[in-house]
Amino acid sequence: MHPFARARERTRALNAAKMERMFAKPFVDALEGHIDAVEVLARQPDSLTTIASGSWDGDHHRSEPLFATASNLVQIWDETKSAPVSNLTFPTSTETITSVRFNLSEHSVLASIGSDRTFTLYDIRTGKAERRVVMQFRSNSLAWSPMYPTTVLLASEDHNLYTFDIRHLSTPSHIYKAHVAAVMSCDWSPTGQEFVSGGWDRTVRIWKEGQGHSPEVYHTKRMQRVSSSIFSGDARFVLSGSDDGNVRIWKAKASEKLGIITARERAAIEYRDSLKNRWKMDSEVNKVTRTRHLPKSVYQASKLKRTMLEARRVKEERRRKHTRAGETKPKAERKKVVITEQT
Repeated sequence: MHPFARARERTRALNAAKMERMFAKPFVDALEGHIDAVEVLARQPDSLTTIASGSWDGDHHRSEPLFATASNLVQIWDETKSAPVSNLTFPTSTETITSVRFNLSEHSVLASIGSDRTFTLYDIRTGKAERRVVMQFRSNSLAWSPMYPTTVLLASEDHNLYTFDIRHLSTPSHIYKAHVAAVMSCDWSPTGQEFVSGGWDRTVRIWKEGQGHSPEVYHTKRMQRVSSSIFSGDARFVLSGSDDGNVRIWKAKASEKLGIITARERAAIEYRDSLKNRWKMDSEVNKVTRTRHLPKSVYQASKLKRTMLEARRVKEERRRKHTRAGETKPKAERKKVVITEQT
């Protein structure tokens, strides 16, 4: 083995990481036509290339001619009838339901989120709400995982995203932090390994499942508050709808080359990826890989948010320090998300 082999390999890994960031051009195109905010994007289940955009919310059953709509209650409709076939509501519910989604595996189960900070599970076979939890902050969007049927993703007003296992709704299984304003939309990749979110901070972020930090960040100067986001059927593209009336198309992997890739190019790409993965713990390689340039307003808001969270942590620590031993105990952040479960 050459005495400089390791140093040369590290240099190649660093160059590969730099080249990936140099060629990261995620924006593909902007689709115009809307004159108001694009609130909803929907993917046609049996097509890789068809996406529909519109306003407000509803969801279609995957295998039967049924669809659900949301207002002050969830209504199930048959495509061939002019009246709802079922009305689903919680006995003490007074909220406006803002989003509803059918489970991707158990098609008789659907979930909704409401303006009173609730998350509710329904079963259309029994025609009633089965479980309902009240959360600390209101959720703006939900999406079922295509990989794990019991996992649901919630986009929250507190700038975070949460994944829950519906068998254990008392605490979230993961918390995803990076947005600096309310998260307005979320959607899973068809592979179930990634998901996309759009926020009031005018950014689109792509997350890896189980990794609650350092997401990929997309933004443009003209893009306003992002109200909807979705993956394409082949998981290669992400679409976002914003208040400026545009639907924007992004590459799911920012540095991916579009078009035909030769065998030699494919081998070079795989070699560079293996180098980056092998040297990902190196400080310089890790810094280049993780660094993302943000708009000045987002950067300043992120800096202010970190200062506020640190001040809150210090305040709680001092309060515990100056109270009687055992009187106050630190509470894990996951335990603070859900307030109560109603039956």
